[in-house]
Amino acid sequence: MAIPLPVRAQAAASQLAFWLPTPVRRAVAGRPVRIDGQDLALDAQLLLRLQKIARAELVRGSVEQSRALLDAGRHLVSGKPIEPVSVREIAVPTPDGDLPATLYTPVGLPEGSPLLVFFHGGGWVIGTRSSHDNAVRFLAKHAGVRVLSIEYRLAPEFPFPAATEDALAAFEYAVAKAGDLGADPARIAVGGDSAGGNLAAVTAQQAVRRGGPVPAFQLLIYPATDFAQRYRSQDLFAENLFLTDVHMKWFEGHYVPEGTDLTDPRLSPLRADDLSGLPPALIVTAGFDPLRDEGEAYAEKLREAGVEVALRRQEDLIHGFINFTGVGTRFREALAEMAGALRQGLSKVH
Repeated sequence: MAIPLPVRAQAAASQLAFWLPTPVRRAVAGRPVRIDGQDLALDAQLLLRLQKIARAELVRGSVEQSRALLDAGRHLVSGKPIEPVSVREIAVPTPDGDLPATLYTPVGLPEGSPLLVFFHGGGWVIGTRSSHDNAVRFLAKHAGVRVLSIEYRLAPEFPFPAATEDALAAFEYAVAKAGDLGADPARIAVGGDSAGGNLAAVTAQQAVRRGGPVPAFQLLIYPATDFAQRYRSQDLFAENLFLTDVHMKWFEGHYVPEGTDLTDPRLSPLRADDLSGLPPALIVTAGFDPLRDEGEAYAEKLREAGVEVALRRQEDLIHGFINFTGVGTRFREALAEMAGALRQGLSKVH
């Protein structure tokens, strides 16, 4: 389906705006923003300003309307598809039916490479493989890994714990079919952003508890880790920074059935009693993000349990930054750093 003209025009304007001279970009973006001792990146502030002018929101109206807005809006910020990366559609079998998935392989990558099982963000409600296509392509190409991106079931049609069940099934499939996927079964990582980071953390915990294959590495990008407590960053960054407090409550209302125990580790991995034995992790947070503090709290709890963990706060960025590869340079810099750390982390696995 063709992208409506207004969206194409907005995409062109967005691209142009980020190539303007710095003084002009600053004039459009407004006065510098400083919160909690952090300075918001000009690229991030300009993006937020352009979204405000376009009246673009992460969530608006019904679930169906919000999904449609995300699908259209990704063209504004994701940029042209990153190449050379080949793609293959795969059906991942689960007890509840097949899950669509896409296998991304950098051209020229040899057989027996590391593989990242990736779970997209979107609050368990609105994200898709398509919304994260270019972020995944970037990771595949620059980390030198295959990536299996999973279309897990979404709420409210399939509320918690459906997505967690799908995520674990996808990891177990990747291990069992590693040869068919061109991957080394000993170097299969799990990862994701936001809601997907939550699912990756939960998958690693469940895999350890089951006593079977365990991920070689965890890539947790601004993950949601604790529904049972409100953190300081949720108050500091409650408004005007892409992901808002209103959005978070909207997502929770659709994903978490009434009466659910919010300390269930499948929902709040930070609440698990024992985190020992988990694989090494890279946790990436954004400085201007309501989820910042709970992601960093999870890193600290992993350290206390003896897990090897690296924490990197991109202190000048906002939630969702891995999807903004098509505008400016700062977002791609952060994603490139992440890809390098993923490559290095998986290179240590033998």
